[in-house]
Amino acid sequence: MKTVTLLNEKGGVGKTTLATHIAGGLAIRGYRVVLADGDSQGQAGYLMGLKKQPGLYNLLIREDEFEDVLRPISPEVYSATGSRGELWVLPGNLETRAIMTINPNPFILRERLKELDGWADVVVFDTSPTPSPIHSAIYMATDSILIPTNLSFLSLDGLAHSILHQEQAQALRDNEGMGGVTRMGIIPTMYRKRTEAHDIALQQLMKEFRRLVWPCVPLRTIWEKAALAGELLFKYAPFDPDTQEGSEVTEELWALIDRVEQGLGVKTHG
Repeated sequence: MKTVTLLNEKGGVGKTTLATHIAGGLAIRGYRVVLADGDSQGQAGYLMGLKKQPGLYNLLIREDEFEDVLRPISPEVYSATGSRGELWVLPGNLETRAIMTINPNPFILRERLKELDGWADVVVFDTSPTPSPIHSAIYMATDSILIPTNLSFLSLDGLAHSILHQEQAQALRDNEGMGGVTRMGIIPTMYRKRTEAHDIALQQLMKEFRRLVWPCVPLRTIWEKAALAGELLFKYAPFDPDTQEGSEVTEELWALIDRVEQGLGVKTHG
């Protein structure tokens, strides 16, 4: 089982959007996926049609079993063509904020996730934009980090802080004899082509991080239209009236899923 976390200490960069689509795409591909909502806003589960619930809180504080807190998601919710795998959500809500106050053990999440080893193939974590103590527990539990960033000064500043905190967390992992966290990639989101400011920021990003920078996710209205419809693009795009845009964004999205799949190096449960 592998765990990948979407992280950037800046809001509005697409963490939840990418987390839900990566989880849904991997499930369609045949993986048994758990989408874990580490954000107190609870929007990852909400996008999957769930009410905001204290699933993560109940798991870690009330010591509920996974079978009591995981919620199965029907393929009809996230795919127009069905799914070869399974998608489960570990939902969150405002109570997520209190987890590390009540139990400050940074390894609490890592220990609980061990129970999924051999059952789940991939755990995808969505995180809050504001640095919080729960981030430390997620750092201890994750194998890889994906960092979405839009090409603005504040977002790039959030990227820098995210990397700094990852390095600080790595020191704690080293003290415990744990392996490192792989920085799988940096994903420029909401990219506007032929916009000088975005092009300059992208050049700076690529100069500093080189091969870590993944292909840009262009700014497209179809993302907003799908969100308004309460659907992932895997379900919405085939029915979008703008067929050219729908085709292009679906191709871009599957290319991103390919990269995640290769980066994780996992095999389907079946």
